[in-house]
Amino acid sequence: MAETIGPALFQSAPAATTPTDAYTCPPATNIAMSFINVCNRGAVAATYRLSISVGGGATATKDYLAYDETLAANTSLERGRGITLGPGDIVRVYASTADTSFNGFGVKKT
Repeated sequence: MAETIGPALFQSAPAATTPTDAYTCPPATNIAMSFINVCNRGAVAATYRLSISVGGGATATKDYLAYDETLAANTSLERGRGITLGPGDIVRVYASTADTSFNGFGVKKT
């Protein structure tokens, strides 16, 4: 398997209250994620959600890594260290405001 490091696997700044597919793992590929950074660029607190849907199905309650967690104004945090993705797995993001960004980093193995 060939390994590719960087650039970011995904970058997403979803519209407020809109579940968004941030990344879909390509066929014949595995991903070892280093982390997902969640950044609130706004002047008010925001809530966010982060889920992984194995095989690309609709988001189910078991898929959530974070659900309506609060992120203070003008702050960021790292989530999801050590996540592995297989072909078709989808990373989905959601935020209560349009001032939230998600960035995923890791190693792509093909």
